[in-house]
Amino acid sequence: MGPLRSVVLAGGGTGGHIYPLLAFADCLRRHDPSVRITCLGTPKGLENELIPPHGYDLRLIPAHQLPRSVNMNLVRTPDRMFKAARAAGKVIDEVQADVVVGFGGYVSVPAYLAAWRRELPIVVHEVNVPPGVANRMGMRFTKHVAVGFPHQPVQAESLRHARVVGVPLRRGIAGLDRAAARGAARAHFGLHPDLPTIFVSGGSQGARSINLAVSGAAKELARAGVQVLHAIGARNEPISVPSDLPAPYVTLPYLSEMELGYAAADLMVCRGGAMTCAEVAAIGLPAVYVPYPHSNQEQKRNALPVVEAGGGLLVDDAELTPAWIEQVVVPLARDPQRLAAMGAAAAAYGRRDGDEALLDFVYEAVSR
Repeated sequence: MGPLRSVVLAGGGTGGHIYPLLAFADCLRRHDPSVRITCLGTPKGLENELIPPHGYDLRLIPAHQLPRSVNMNLVRTPDRMFKAARAAGKVIDEVQADVVVGFGGYVSVPAYLAAWRRELPIVVHEVNVPPGVANRMGMRFTKHVAVGFPHQPVQAESLRHARVVGVPLRRGIAGLDRAAARGAARAHFGLHPDLPTIFVSGGSQGARSINLAVSGAAKELARAGVQVLHAIGARNEPISVPSDLPAPYVTLPYLSEMELGYAAADLMVCRGGAMTCAEVAAIGLPAVYVPYPHSNQEQKRNALPVVEAGGGLLVDDAELTPAWIEQVVVPLARDPQRLAAMGAAAAAYGRRDGDEALLDFVYEAVSR
């Protein structure tokens, strides 16, 4: 078929939905600068901060969290969903969309409904097990379902026939050569050029348990000649680190250019979000994964395949202490041969071409 003329992308609420959407939008534009890209979002979602600065048209529509129990919200849901789908449909009609590609989040539901009513091709991209509520609904309207990781079709019956395409990653990360960028990245943060380096991040909002465990081991890390780059998170309190350490311990509230942190690091300590797992594995960075404990264990399911492939370690949040950092992380950070082997295993599991593979899948869905 010919090139896509207009594509509607739906995904919002959290970075896990928005970052792959943006990476895919960039891929669309690389292949055809003339394609019309329209993103759907809600007034309160993180998409309002992330999408417009990238130069993409963001249309806001009403979207509501789907109730998980019988209450008044359940009674109001049909009317709310009708209004949201009507608003999404107006956007779809205005831009004369060829396809709707959804990445999850509640804004995706009205987009799926509006596209289904118009018999428009729908592609769903899912990165979690079990799939999110919005994408589970989207899968009722299409057979074109793509997933980010090989373990998803194995673990979830609803994803059994999904296509594994990988996770769309930003070019700055997908094309990162860590060895080539290491010196400049460490200089950027004021780190020593040659010391073993740990990059700590609990995601955009941070993780208090990770912050306390690593900062609590600051003296032991520095005495062992291990330096730390620590992104605390936008919603976390500053951590207390001694000022007279023999090795650098650099803290910052938030890091938007994660590729710089990845390039500076020999080892990462992080949560197990799908985007983090995809990015860290793709670039071959060994990681200590500390899954978020208060959920359905999806972060543990995300990280476990990378760990089983030899690309990292897994520790329960409750077991992460300064003593554990000293006993396990310090020796690992000082073992370049083990780190190299873990990095190679991570890279063999991960993939950098999720955006291109998803684009091929979208073309295939539209051509049918």
